[in-house]
Amino acid sequence: MGTALPDIHYRVEIADLHAHLFRVTLTVAKPLPQQRVSLPVWIPGSYMVREFSGQLQQLQARQGRLEVALTQLDKCTWQAEAKPSRPLTLSWEVYANDPSVRTAMLGHERGFFNATSLCLRVEGQESVPHRLEIPAPKSLKAFKGWTLATGLAPLDVDAQGFGVYLASDYDELADCPVTLGVLWSGNFKAGGVTHRLVVSGAAPTFDSEKLLADTQKICQTQIHFWHGSEKPPFKHYVFMLHVVAEGYGGLEHRNSTALICNRRDLPVRGEAKVSEGYTTLRGLISHEYFHTWNVKRLRPVEFARYDYTQENYTRLLWFFEGFTSYYDDLLLRRAGLLDNAGYLKLLNKTINQVMQTPGRAVQSVAQASFDAWVKYYRQHENTPNATVSYYTKGALVALCLDLSLRQGGQASLDQVMRALWHRCEAGPMSEQDLAEELQAASGHSMAPELAAWVHGVGELPLKSLLQEHGVAVVDDPAQLAQRLGLRCSETAGVVVKTVLHGGAAHAAGLAAGDEWLGVELEGGRGWRLQKVEDLKLYCLPGQKVTALVARDQQLFRLSLVVPAAGATWRLAMGDAAAVERWLA
Repeated sequence: MGTALPDIHYRVEIADLHAHLFRVTLTVAKPLPQQRVSLPVWIPGSYMVREFSGQLQQLQARQGRLEVALTQLDKCTWQAEAKPSRPLTLSWEVYANDPSVRTAMLGHERGFFNATSLCLRVEGQESVPHRLEIPAPKSLKAFKGWTLATGLAPLDVDAQGFGVYLASDYDELADCPVTLGVLWSGNFKAGGVTHRLVVSGAAPTFDSEKLLADTQKICQTQIHFWHGSEKPPFKHYVFMLHVVAEGYGGLEHRNSTALICNRRDLPVRGEAKVSEGYTTLRGLISHEYFHTWNVKRLRPVEFARYDYTQENYTRLLWFFEGFTSYYDDLLLRRAGLLDNAGYLKLLNKTINQVMQTPGRAVQSVAQASFDAWVKYYRQHENTPNATVSYYTKGALVALCLDLSLRQGGQASLDQVMRALWHRCEAGPMSEQDLAEELQAASGHSMAPELAAWVHGVGELPLKSLLQEHGVAVVDDPAQLAQRLGLRCSETAGVVVKTVLHGGAAHAAGLAAGDEWLGVELEGGRGWRLQKVEDLKLYCLPGQKVTALVARDQQLFRLSLVVPAAGATWRLAMGDAAAVERWLA
Protein backbone atom coordinates (compact mmCIF):
# COMPACT_ATOMS: atom_id res chain seq x y z
CA MET A 1 0.00 0.00 0.00
CA GLY A 2 2.91 2.37 0.50
CA THR A 3 3.39 4.97 3.22
CA ALA A 4 1.38 7.88 1.82
CA LEU A 5 -2.10 7.83 3.35
CA PRO A 6 -5.10 10.04 2.62
CA ASP A 7 -5.59 12.99 4.94
CA ILE A 8 -9.12 11.83 5.82
CA HIS A 9 -9.56 8.35 7.32
CA TYR A 10 -12.77 6.73 8.62
CA ARG A 11 -12.94 3.50 10.59
CA VAL A 12 -16.44 1.99 10.85
CA GLU A 13 -17.00 -0.79 13.38
CA ILE A 14 -19.95 -2.63 14.86
CA ALA A 15 -20.22 -1.20 18.37
CA ASP A 16 -23.31 -3.09 19.57
CA LEU A 17 -25.22 -5.39 17.25
CA HIS A 18 -28.27 -5.71 19.50
CA ALA A 19 -28.45 -1.95 20.10
CA HIS A 20 -28.04 -1.29 16.33
CA LEU A 21 -24.97 0.89 16.90
CA PHE A 22 -22.10 1.60 14.52
CA ARG A 23 -18.98 3.23 15.94
CA VAL A 24 -17.11 5.61 13.65
CA THR A 25 -13.62 6.98 14.17
CA LEU A 26 -12.45 9.84 11.94
CA THR A 27 -8.80 10.88 11.72
CA VAL A 28 -8.01 14.22 10.09
CA ALA A 29 -4.26 14.35 9.40
CA LYS A 30 -4.11 18.11 8.85
CA PRO A 31 -6.94 19.84 10.70
CA LEU A 32 -7.70 23.54 10.54
CA PRO A 33 -7.36 25.60 13.76
CA GLN A 34 -11.14 25.67 14.09
CA GLN A 35 -12.02 22.54 12.18
CA ARG A 36 -15.69 22.18 11.34
CA VAL A 37 -17.35 18.85 10.65
CA SER A 38 -20.95 18.25 9.62
CA LEU A 39 -23.31 15.43 8.75
CA PRO A 40 -25.45 15.77 5.59
CA VAL A 41 -29.15 16.51 6.06
CA TRP A 42 -30.18 14.63 2.88
CA ILE A 43 -28.93 11.98 0.50
CA PRO A 44 -28.78 12.65 -3.27
CA GLY A 45 -31.54 10.83 -5.12
CA SER A 46 -34.02 11.17 -2.27
CA TYR A 47 -35.21 14.75 -2.21
CA MET A 48 -36.19 15.31 1.40
CA VAL A 49 -34.32 16.72 4.40
CA ARG A 50 -34.01 13.71 6.71
CA GLU A 51 -31.84 15.09 9.54
CA PHE A 52 -29.40 12.18 9.76
CA SER A 53 -27.66 13.83 12.71
CA GLY A 54 -30.64 12.85 14.85
CA GLN A 55 -29.13 9.33 15.09
CA LEU A 56 -25.61 10.51 16.04
CA GLN A 57 -24.43 10.29 19.68
CA GLN A 58 -21.35 10.32 21.93
CA LEU A 59 -19.32 12.65 19.70
CA GLN A 60 -15.83 13.27 21.11
CA ALA A 61 -12.57 14.76 19.79
CA ARG A 62 -8.94 14.23 20.76
CA GLN A 63 -5.42 15.05 19.62
CA GLY A 64 -3.26 12.31 20.99
CA ARG A 65 -4.12 12.05 24.69
CA LEU A 66 -5.55 15.56 24.87
CA GLU A 67 -9.30 16.10 24.71
CA VAL A 68 -10.32 18.73 22.19
CA ALA A 69 -13.20 21.11 22.85
CA LEU A 70 -16.19 20.66 20.56
CA THR A 71 -18.87 23.27 20.01
CA GLN A 72 -22.12 22.42 18.27
CA LEU A 73 -22.98 25.24 15.85
CA ASP A 74 -26.30 23.99 14.49
CA LYS A 75 -28.32 20.79 14.14
CA CYS A 76 -25.59 18.98 12.19
CA THR A 77 -22.35 21.00 12.48
CA TRP A 78 -19.60 20.96 15.12
CA GLN A 79 -16.37 22.92 15.52
CA ALA A 80 -13.22 21.45 17.06
CA GLU A 81 -10.61 23.78 18.61
CA ALA A 82 -7.72 21.83 17.11
CA LYS A 83 -4.01 22.44 16.80
CA PRO A 84 -3.04 22.31 13.09
CA SER A 85 0.26 20.58 13.78
CA ARG A 86 -1.29 17.36 15.10
CA PRO A 87 -3.83 14.85 13.71
CA LEU A 88 -7.36 15.28 15.00
CA THR A 89 -9.37 12.18 15.94
CA LEU A 90 -13.14 12.25 16.36
CA SER A 91 -15.29 9.34 17.43
CA TRP A 92 -19.06 8.84 17.67
CA GLU A 93 -21.82 6.29 17.45
CA VAL A 94 -24.76 6.11 15.05
CA TYR A 95 -28.04 4.36 15.77
CA ALA A 96 -28.85 2.32 12.64
CA ASN A 97 -32.27 0.69 12.51
CA ASP A 98 -33.83 2.00 9.29
CA PRO A 99 -34.41 -0.83 6.77
CA SER A 100 -34.76 1.59 3.84
CA VAL A 101 -32.12 2.26 1.17
CA ARG A 102 -31.61 5.86 2.33
CA THR A 103 -29.91 5.65 5.72
CA ALA A 104 -28.31 2.89 7.81
CA MET A 105 -29.26 -0.49 9.24
CA LEU A 106 -27.57 -2.92 11.61
CA GLY A 107 -29.28 -6.17 12.58
CA HIS A 108 -28.54 -9.78 13.39
CA GLU A 109 -28.03 -10.85 9.75
CA ARG A 110 -27.15 -7.65 7.95
CA GLY A 111 -25.58 -4.25 8.10
CA PHE A 112 -25.96 -1.44 5.58
CA PHE A 113 -25.04 2.21 5.45
CA ASN A 114 -24.71 5.26 3.27
CA ALA A 115 -21.82 7.50 4.28
CA THR A 116 -24.27 10.41 4.44
CA SER A 117 -25.71 8.78 7.56
CA LEU A 118 -22.42 7.81 9.23
CA CYS A 119 -19.50 9.89 8.04
CA LEU A 120 -19.03 13.47 9.18
CA ARG A 121 -17.87 15.74 6.36
CA VAL A 122 -14.58 17.55 7.06
CA GLU A 123 -15.35 21.06 5.86
CA GLY A 124 -12.64 22.57 3.66
CA GLN A 125 -11.20 19.13 2.87
CA GLU A 126 -14.06 17.54 0.92
CA SER A 127 -11.97 17.28 -2.27
CA VAL A 128 -9.02 15.31 -0.89
CA PRO A 129 -8.92 11.48 -0.98
CA HIS A 130 -10.96 9.77 1.74
CA ARG A 131 -10.11 6.34 3.12
CA LEU A 132 -12.78 4.05 4.57
CA GLU A 133 -11.72 1.16 6.80
CA ILE A 134 -14.23 -1.52 7.78
CA PRO A 135 -12.49 -4.22 9.81
CA ALA A 136 -13.86 -7.75 9.98
CA PRO A 137 -16.10 -8.26 13.02
CA LYS A 138 -14.17 -9.67 15.96
CA SER A 139 -16.70 -12.31 17.01
CA LEU A 140 -16.62 -15.09 14.42
CA LYS A 141 -19.58 -16.85 16.04
CA ALA A 142 -21.94 -13.87 15.88
CA PHE A 143 -20.88 -12.92 12.35
CA LYS A 144 -20.32 -16.32 10.78
CA GLY A 145 -20.58 -16.16 7.00
CA TRP A 146 -20.62 -12.35 6.79
CA THR A 147 -19.14 -10.70 3.71
CA LEU A 148 -19.04 -7.09 2.48
CA ALA A 149 -19.80 -5.38 -0.82
CA THR A 150 -19.40 -1.78 -2.00
CA GLY A 151 -18.67 0.16 -5.15
CA LEU A 152 -15.60 1.80 -3.60
CA ALA A 153 -12.14 0.93 -4.90
CA PRO A 154 -10.41 -1.63 -2.61
CA LEU A 155 -6.99 -0.80 -1.21
CA ASP A 156 -6.36 -3.69 1.15
CA VAL A 157 -9.26 -6.08 1.69
CA ASP A 158 -9.60 -9.73 2.62
CA ALA A 159 -11.47 -12.46 0.75
CA GLN A 160 -14.71 -11.52 2.52
CA GLY A 161 -14.42 -7.86 1.48
CA PHE A 162 -13.46 -6.40 4.86
CA GLY A 163 -10.57 -3.95 4.93
CA VAL A 164 -9.66 -0.59 3.48
CA TYR A 165 -11.30 1.25 0.55
CA LEU A 166 -10.46 4.53 -1.16
CA ALA A 167 -12.72 7.35 -2.37
CA SER A 168 -11.35 10.21 -4.45
CA ASP A 169 -13.37 12.75 -2.41
CA TYR A 170 -16.33 13.02 -0.07
CA ASP A 171 -18.81 12.98 -2.96
CA GLU A 172 -17.59 9.55 -4.03
CA LEU A 173 -17.66 8.29 -0.45
CA ALA A 174 -21.24 9.54 -0.10
CA ASP A 175 -22.19 7.88 -3.39
CA CYS A 176 -20.97 4.37 -2.56
CA PRO A 177 -23.13 2.55 0.01
CA VAL A 178 -21.83 -0.48 1.89
CA THR A 179 -23.69 -3.70 2.60
CA LEU A 180 -22.43 -6.47 4.86
CA GLY A 181 -23.88 -9.65 6.27
CA VAL A 182 -24.95 -13.07 5.04
CA LEU A 183 -24.99 -12.32 1.32
CA TRP A 184 -25.63 -14.41 -1.75
CA SER A 185 -23.28 -13.15 -4.45
CA GLY A 186 -23.00 -13.67 -8.19
CA ASN A 187 -21.09 -12.00 -11.04
CA PHE A 188 -21.62 -11.41 -14.73
CA LYS A 189 -20.11 -9.34 -17.53
CA ALA A 190 -21.99 -6.67 -19.47
CA GLY A 191 -20.32 -4.25 -21.86
CA GLY A 192 -16.99 -5.82 -20.93
CA VAL A 193 -17.42 -4.73 -17.29
CA THR A 194 -17.85 -6.97 -14.26
CA HIS A 195 -21.17 -6.57 -12.44
CA ARG A 196 -21.80 -8.05 -9.01
CA LEU A 197 -25.22 -8.86 -7.59
CA VAL A 198 -25.49 -9.45 -3.83
CA VAL A 199 -28.74 -10.51 -2.16
CA SER A 200 -29.62 -10.65 1.52
CA GLY A 201 -32.75 -12.04 3.15
CA ALA A 202 -33.89 -14.26 0.26
CA ALA A 203 -35.96 -17.42 0.81
CA PRO A 204 -34.29 -20.82 0.19
CA THR A 205 -36.22 -21.35 -3.08
CA PHE A 206 -34.88 -18.11 -4.64
CA ASP A 207 -33.85 -18.69 -8.27
CA SER A 208 -30.51 -16.86 -8.26
CA GLU A 209 -29.56 -17.99 -11.76
CA LYS A 210 -32.68 -16.45 -13.31
CA LEU A 211 -32.27 -13.14 -11.47
CA LEU A 212 -28.61 -12.98 -12.48
CA ALA A 213 -29.34 -13.79 -16.13
CA ASP A 214 -32.21 -11.28 -16.35
CA THR A 215 -30.15 -8.55 -14.72
CA GLN A 216 -27.36 -9.18 -17.21
CA LYS A 217 -29.83 -8.75 -20.10
CA ILE A 218 -31.00 -5.44 -18.62
CA CYS A 219 -27.45 -4.16 -18.22
CA GLN A 220 -26.33 -5.26 -21.67
CA THR A 221 -29.37 -3.62 -23.27
CA GLN A 222 -28.82 -0.32 -21.47
CA ILE A 223 -25.09 -0.18 -22.20
CA HIS A 224 -25.90 -0.75 -25.86
CA PHE A 225 -28.59 1.96 -25.69
CA TRP A 226 -26.09 4.56 -24.47
CA HIS A 227 -22.81 3.44 -26.01
CA GLY A 228 -23.34 0.85 -28.72
CA SER A 229 -20.29 -1.40 -28.59
CA GLU A 230 -18.26 0.94 -26.37
CA LYS A 231 -17.67 0.39 -22.66
CA PRO A 232 -19.76 2.14 -19.99
CA PRO A 233 -18.33 4.97 -17.85
CA PHE A 234 -17.57 2.79 -14.80
CA LYS A 235 -15.04 0.03 -14.13
CA HIS A 236 -17.32 -2.18 -12.02
CA TYR A 237 -20.88 -2.17 -10.74
CA VAL A 238 -22.67 -3.59 -7.67
CA PHE A 239 -26.37 -4.36 -7.20
CA MET A 240 -27.27 -4.60 -3.49
CA LEU A 241 -30.69 -6.25 -3.10
CA HIS A 242 -32.24 -6.71 0.34
CA VAL A 243 -35.32 -8.92 0.52
CA VAL A 244 -38.02 -8.33 3.14
CA ALA A 245 -41.54 -9.48 3.98
CA GLU A 246 -43.02 -6.13 2.89
CA GLY A 247 -41.07 -3.35 1.22
CA TYR A 248 -40.03 -1.84 -2.07
CA GLY A 249 -37.60 0.82 -3.22
CA GLY A 250 -34.29 1.71 -4.73
CA LEU A 251 -31.65 4.41 -4.69
CA GLU A 252 -29.18 5.02 -7.48
CA HIS A 253 -25.44 5.60 -7.11
CA ARG A 254 -22.54 6.19 -9.49
CA ASN A 255 -21.49 2.53 -9.81
CA SER A 256 -23.98 0.72 -7.57
CA THR A 257 -27.57 0.70 -6.44
CA ALA A 258 -29.36 -0.30 -3.24
CA LEU A 259 -32.65 -2.13 -3.76
CA ILE A 260 -35.43 -3.57 -1.59
CA CYS A 261 -38.14 -5.97 -2.70
CA ASN A 262 -40.75 -8.31 -1.23
CA ARG A 263 -39.60 -11.86 -0.62
CA ARG A 264 -42.46 -13.29 -2.65
CA ASP A 265 -41.43 -11.17 -5.67
CA LEU A 266 -38.19 -13.06 -6.29
CA PRO A 267 -38.22 -15.79 -8.94
CA VAL A 268 -38.63 -19.32 -7.56
CA ARG A 269 -36.64 -22.30 -8.81
CA GLY A 270 -38.73 -24.57 -11.01
CA GLU A 271 -41.43 -21.98 -11.73
CA ALA A 272 -41.43 -20.77 -15.33
CA LYS A 273 -44.24 -18.23 -15.00
CA VAL A 274 -43.11 -14.67 -14.30
CA SER A 275 -45.12 -13.07 -11.50
CA GLU A 276 -46.28 -9.45 -11.54
CA GLY A 277 -44.05 -8.83 -8.53
CA TYR A 278 -40.98 -10.11 -10.35
CA THR A 279 -41.84 -7.96 -13.37
CA THR A 280 -41.99 -4.98 -11.01
CA LEU A 281 -38.60 -5.93 -9.50
CA ARG A 282 -37.01 -6.14 -12.95
CA GLY A 283 -38.45 -2.70 -13.70
CA LEU A 284 -36.88 -1.38 -10.50
CA ILE A 285 -33.50 -2.84 -11.45
CA SER A 286 -33.83 -1.29 -14.90
CA HIS A 287 -34.86 2.07 -13.44
CA GLU A 288 -31.96 2.38 -10.99
CA TYR A 289 -29.41 1.15 -13.53
CA PHE A 290 -30.59 3.73 -16.10
CA HIS A 291 -29.89 6.38 -13.47
CA THR A 292 -26.20 5.50 -13.77
CA TRP A 293 -26.32 7.70 -16.85
CA ASN A 294 -29.43 9.81 -16.34
CA VAL A 295 -28.97 11.78 -13.08
CA LYS A 296 -25.67 10.43 -11.73
CA ARG A 297 -23.64 11.73 -14.66
CA LEU A 298 -26.00 13.58 -16.99
CA ARG A 299 -27.62 15.69 -14.27
CA PRO A 300 -29.34 19.03 -13.57
CA VAL A 301 -27.09 22.07 -13.61
CA GLU A 302 -28.18 22.70 -10.02
CA PHE A 303 -26.56 19.38 -9.05
CA ALA A 304 -23.14 20.21 -10.50
CA ARG A 305 -21.93 20.07 -6.89
CA TYR A 306 -24.17 18.90 -4.09
CA ASP A 307 -24.82 21.07 -1.05
CA TYR A 308 -25.34 18.56 1.76
CA THR A 309 -26.49 21.21 4.26
CA GLN A 310 -29.84 22.11 2.70
CA GLU A 311 -32.36 21.44 -0.07
CA ASN A 312 -30.94 21.43 -3.63
CA TYR A 313 -33.75 22.66 -5.89
CA THR A 314 -34.26 21.84 -9.54
CA ARG A 315 -37.24 21.94 -11.91
CA LEU A 316 -35.89 19.02 -13.95
CA LEU A 317 -36.86 15.91 -11.96
CA TRP A 318 -39.59 15.27 -14.56
CA PHE A 319 -36.72 14.62 -16.97
CA PHE A 320 -34.32 12.74 -14.72
CA GLU A 321 -36.92 10.64 -12.90
CA GLY A 322 -39.75 10.77 -15.43
CA PHE A 323 -37.71 9.89 -18.50
CA THR A 324 -35.96 7.16 -16.51
CA SER A 325 -39.44 5.84 -15.63
CA TYR A 326 -40.31 5.78 -19.35
CA TYR A 327 -37.22 3.86 -20.32
CA ASP A 328 -37.12 1.39 -17.43
CA ASP A 329 -39.98 -0.76 -18.79
CA LEU A 330 -39.29 0.06 -22.45
CA LEU A 331 -35.79 -1.35 -22.10
CA LEU A 332 -37.18 -4.48 -20.44
CA ARG A 333 -39.12 -4.93 -23.69
CA ARG A 334 -35.98 -4.43 -25.76
CA ALA A 335 -34.09 -6.86 -23.54
CA GLY A 336 -36.66 -9.52 -24.37
CA LEU A 337 -38.03 -9.65 -20.81
CA LEU A 338 -41.44 -8.33 -21.86
CA ASP A 339 -43.52 -8.81 -24.99
CA ASN A 340 -45.48 -5.96 -26.57
CA ALA A 341 -48.68 -6.83 -24.73
CA GLY A 342 -46.83 -6.98 -21.42
CA TYR A 343 -45.28 -3.58 -22.03
CA LEU A 344 -48.62 -1.99 -22.95
CA LYS A 345 -50.11 -3.39 -19.74
CA LEU A 346 -47.46 -1.58 -17.67
CA LEU A 347 -47.86 1.62 -19.67
CA ASN A 348 -51.63 1.34 -19.22
CA LYS A 349 -51.16 1.31 -15.43
CA THR A 350 -49.05 4.48 -15.54
CA ILE A 351 -51.59 6.30 -17.70
CA ASN A 352 -54.50 5.43 -15.43
CA GLN A 353 -52.52 6.48 -12.35
CA VAL A 354 -52.06 9.94 -13.82
CA MET A 355 -55.62 10.16 -15.18
CA GLN A 356 -57.00 9.35 -11.71
CA THR A 357 -54.98 12.17 -10.09
CA PRO A 358 -56.92 15.48 -9.99
CA GLY A 359 -53.67 17.27 -9.07
CA ARG A 360 -52.52 16.97 -12.70
CA ALA A 361 -54.78 19.97 -13.41
CA VAL A 362 -53.30 21.91 -10.49
CA GLN A 363 -49.55 21.40 -10.62
CA SER A 364 -47.17 21.15 -13.57
CA VAL A 365 -44.42 18.54 -13.58
CA ALA A 366 -41.81 21.31 -13.53
CA GLN A 367 -43.34 22.71 -10.34
CA ALA A 368 -43.72 19.19 -8.93
CA SER A 369 -39.97 18.76 -9.41
CA PHE A 370 -39.23 21.94 -7.49
CA ASP A 371 -41.70 21.05 -4.74
CA ALA A 372 -40.39 17.50 -4.25
CA TRP A 373 -38.79 18.49 -0.94
CA VAL A 374 -42.09 19.48 0.65
CA LYS A 375 -44.74 17.62 -1.36
CA TYR A 376 -43.70 14.42 -3.12
CA TYR A 377 -41.80 13.05 -0.11
CA ARG A 378 -44.36 14.36 2.43
CA GLN A 379 -47.60 12.94 1.10
CA HIS A 380 -50.94 13.13 2.91
CA GLU A 381 -54.63 12.69 2.19
CA ASN A 382 -54.84 15.74 -0.12
CA THR A 383 -51.71 14.97 -2.14
CA PRO A 384 -53.57 13.50 -5.16
CA ASN A 385 -55.74 16.62 -5.36
CA ALA A 386 -52.91 19.14 -5.25
CA THR A 387 -49.92 17.50 -6.90
CA VAL A 388 -48.83 15.31 -9.78
CA SER A 389 -45.99 12.79 -9.73
CA TYR A 390 -42.95 13.82 -11.75
CA TYR A 391 -42.24 10.10 -12.09
CA THR A 392 -45.48 9.04 -13.75
CA LYS A 393 -46.45 12.21 -15.63
CA GLY A 394 -42.77 12.75 -16.49
CA ALA A 395 -42.80 9.28 -18.06
CA LEU A 396 -45.86 10.25 -20.12
CA VAL A 397 -44.16 13.46 -21.25
CA ALA A 398 -41.27 11.29 -22.46
CA LEU A 399 -43.76 8.99 -24.21
CA CYS A 400 -45.42 11.92 -25.99
CA LEU A 401 -42.08 13.35 -27.09
CA ASP A 402 -40.88 9.96 -28.32
CA LEU A 403 -44.05 9.26 -30.30
CA SER A 404 -44.06 12.80 -31.71
CA LEU A 405 -40.47 12.42 -32.91
CA ARG A 406 -41.28 9.03 -34.44
CA GLN A 407 -44.18 10.36 -36.50
CA GLY A 408 -41.86 11.20 -39.38
CA GLY A 409 -40.04 7.90 -39.08
CA GLN A 410 -36.63 9.55 -38.93
CA ALA A 411 -36.11 10.40 -35.26
CA SER A 412 -36.79 9.18 -31.73
CA LEU A 413 -36.19 10.14 -28.12
CA ASP A 414 -33.35 7.58 -28.06
CA GLN A 415 -31.13 9.75 -30.23
CA VAL A 416 -32.02 12.84 -28.18
CA MET A 417 -30.86 11.09 -25.00
CA ARG A 418 -27.58 10.05 -26.57
CA ALA A 419 -27.09 13.51 -28.06
CA LEU A 420 -27.56 15.07 -24.62
CA TRP A 421 -24.99 12.66 -23.20
CA HIS A 422 -22.39 13.87 -25.68
CA ARG A 423 -23.51 17.50 -25.75
CA CYS A 424 -23.17 17.90 -21.98
CA GLU A 425 -20.11 15.65 -21.80
CA ALA A 426 -21.97 13.40 -19.35
CA GLY A 427 -22.31 16.32 -16.98
CA PRO A 428 -24.70 19.12 -16.00
CA MET A 429 -27.54 19.92 -18.41
CA SER A 430 -30.40 22.41 -18.57
CA GLU A 431 -33.86 22.37 -20.11
CA GLN A 432 -32.45 24.54 -22.91
CA ASP A 433 -30.05 21.72 -23.81
CA LEU A 434 -33.01 19.36 -24.15
CA ALA A 435 -34.99 21.90 -26.22
CA GLU A 436 -32.12 22.35 -28.67
CA GLU A 437 -31.57 18.61 -29.09
CA LEU A 438 -35.29 18.07 -29.64
CA GLN A 439 -35.20 20.70 -32.35
CA ALA A 440 -32.14 19.12 -33.94
CA ALA A 441 -33.84 15.71 -34.01
CA SER A 442 -37.27 16.88 -35.21
CA GLY A 443 -36.20 19.69 -37.54
CA HIS A 444 -38.44 22.21 -35.79
CA SER A 445 -38.84 23.83 -32.40
CA MET A 446 -40.68 21.76 -29.82
CA ALA A 447 -40.82 24.67 -27.37
CA PRO A 448 -44.66 24.76 -27.57
CA GLU A 449 -44.82 21.10 -26.53
CA LEU A 450 -42.44 21.66 -23.61
CA ALA A 451 -44.39 24.73 -22.51
CA ALA A 452 -47.71 22.86 -22.59
CA TRP A 453 -46.67 19.42 -21.36
CA VAL A 454 -43.99 20.36 -18.83
CA HIS A 455 -44.96 23.82 -17.61
CA GLY A 456 -48.68 23.62 -18.20
CA VAL A 457 -51.47 21.59 -16.61
CA GLY A 458 -53.51 20.65 -19.67
CA GLU A 459 -54.10 17.08 -20.80
CA LEU A 460 -51.40 15.30 -22.80
CA PRO A 461 -52.28 14.14 -26.35
CA LEU A 462 -51.86 10.52 -25.31
CA LYS A 463 -54.79 8.97 -27.15
CA SER A 464 -54.03 10.43 -30.57
CA LEU A 465 -50.31 9.69 -30.38
CA LEU A 466 -50.84 6.11 -29.22
CA GLN A 467 -53.41 5.46 -31.93
CA GLU A 468 -51.04 6.81 -34.59
CA HIS A 469 -48.52 4.18 -33.47
CA GLY A 470 -50.85 1.22 -33.60
CA VAL A 471 -52.26 1.18 -30.07
CA ALA A 472 -56.01 0.88 -29.65
CA VAL A 473 -57.37 2.84 -26.68
CA VAL A 474 -60.50 1.20 -25.28
CA ASP A 475 -62.76 2.42 -22.47
CA ASP A 476 -63.22 -0.12 -19.68
CA PRO A 477 -65.63 0.16 -16.76
CA ALA A 478 -63.98 1.74 -13.74
CA GLN A 479 -64.11 0.18 -10.30
CA LEU A 480 -66.73 1.66 -8.01
CA ALA A 481 -64.20 3.37 -5.73
CA GLN A 482 -62.72 5.15 -8.76
CA ARG A 483 -66.17 6.25 -9.92
CA LEU A 484 -66.92 7.58 -6.45
CA GLY A 485 -63.55 9.35 -6.27
CA LEU A 486 -62.36 7.46 -3.19
CA ARG A 487 -59.22 5.74 -1.98
CA CYS A 488 -59.98 3.53 0.97
CA SER A 489 -58.61 0.93 3.35
CA GLU A 490 -60.81 -2.15 3.58
CA THR A 491 -58.95 -4.30 6.09
CA ALA A 492 -61.50 -3.65 8.88
CA GLY A 493 -64.49 -2.08 7.23
CA VAL A 494 -64.32 0.88 4.86
CA VAL A 495 -62.03 3.68 6.06
CA VAL A 496 -61.59 6.65 3.74
CA LYS A 497 -57.97 7.56 3.04
CA THR A 498 -58.43 10.16 0.27
CA VAL A 499 -61.39 11.93 -1.31
CA LEU A 500 -60.61 12.98 -4.88
CA HIS A 501 -61.89 16.39 -5.92
CA GLY A 502 -64.74 16.43 -8.39
CA GLY A 503 -66.12 12.99 -7.54
CA ALA A 504 -69.41 11.86 -6.03
CA ALA A 505 -67.80 11.31 -2.60
CA HIS A 506 -66.47 14.88 -2.66
CA ALA A 507 -69.93 16.20 -3.53
CA ALA A 508 -71.47 14.19 -0.69
CA GLY A 509 -69.03 15.56 1.88
CA LEU A 510 -67.03 12.45 2.78
CA ALA A 511 -63.62 13.20 4.29
CA ALA A 512 -60.34 11.46 4.89
CA GLY A 513 -60.48 9.45 8.09
CA ASP A 514 -64.20 8.73 7.85
CA GLU A 515 -65.39 5.22 8.59
CA TRP A 516 -68.10 4.49 6.06
CA LEU A 517 -70.41 2.22 8.01
CA GLY A 518 -73.22 1.63 5.56
CA VAL A 519 -76.04 3.08 3.49
CA GLU A 520 -79.73 3.77 3.98
CA LEU A 521 -82.13 3.46 1.06
CA GLU A 522 -85.43 5.21 0.49
CA GLY A 523 -87.90 3.71 2.93
CA GLY A 524 -85.30 3.65 5.71
CA ARG A 525 -83.77 0.23 5.24
CA GLY A 526 -80.03 0.20 5.99
CA TRP A 527 -77.14 -2.00 4.94
CA ARG A 528 -73.67 -2.50 6.39
CA LEU A 529 -70.64 -2.05 4.11
CA GLN A 530 -67.58 -4.27 4.46
CA LYS A 531 -66.03 -2.95 1.25
CA VAL A 532 -66.94 -0.29 -1.28
CA GLU A 533 -68.01 -2.81 -3.93
CA ASP A 534 -70.80 -3.96 -1.57
CA LEU A 535 -72.67 -0.81 -2.61
CA LYS A 536 -73.50 -2.54 -5.91
CA LEU A 537 -75.59 -5.07 -3.99
CA TYR A 538 -77.91 -2.46 -2.55
CA CYS A 539 -78.38 0.27 -5.15
CA LEU A 540 -78.07 1.10 -8.83
CA PRO A 541 -76.10 3.80 -10.70
CA GLY A 542 -77.85 7.15 -10.47
CA GLN A 543 -79.68 6.22 -7.28
CA LYS A 544 -79.65 8.62 -4.32
CA VAL A 545 -78.77 7.03 -0.97
CA THR A 546 -77.74 8.14 2.51
CA ALA A 547 -74.19 7.29 3.53
CA LEU A 548 -73.80 6.49 7.24
CA VAL A 549 -70.41 7.79 8.39
CA ALA A 550 -68.53 7.79 11.70
CA ARG A 551 -66.25 10.81 12.18
CA ASP A 552 -64.57 11.84 15.42
CA GLN A 553 -66.92 9.49 17.34
CA GLN A 554 -69.94 11.23 15.82
CA LEU A 555 -72.39 9.72 13.33
CA PHE A 556 -73.38 11.57 10.18
CA ARG A 557 -75.86 10.99 7.37
CA LEU A 558 -74.58 12.26 4.03
CA SER A 559 -76.57 12.44 0.81
CA LEU A 560 -74.78 10.49 -1.94
CA VAL A 561 -75.67 9.95 -5.59
CA VAL A 562 -74.20 6.66 -6.81
CA PRO A 563 -72.30 7.59 -9.98
CA ALA A 564 -73.02 6.06 -13.34
CA ALA A 565 -70.43 3.75 -14.80
CA GLY A 566 -67.18 5.59 -15.38
CA ALA A 567 -64.35 4.42 -17.56
CA THR A 568 -60.63 3.82 -17.47
CA TRP A 569 -58.35 3.31 -20.42
CA ARG A 570 -57.29 -0.10 -21.64
CA LEU A 571 -54.49 -0.23 -24.21
CA ALA A 572 -54.79 -2.98 -26.78
CA MET A 573 -52.96 -4.04 -29.89
CA GLY A 574 -54.38 -2.28 -32.93
CA ASP A 575 -51.76 -2.29 -35.67
CA ALA A 576 -49.25 -4.88 -34.42
CA ALA A 577 -46.63 -3.91 -37.00
CA ALA A 578 -46.75 -0.25 -35.97
CA VAL A 579 -46.45 -1.16 -32.30
CA GLU A 580 -43.49 -3.39 -33.10
CA ARG A 581 -41.72 -0.57 -34.95
CA TRP A 582 -42.06 1.64 -31.89
CA LEU A 583 -41.18 -0.85 -29.17
CA ALA A 584 -38.53 -2.97 -30.85
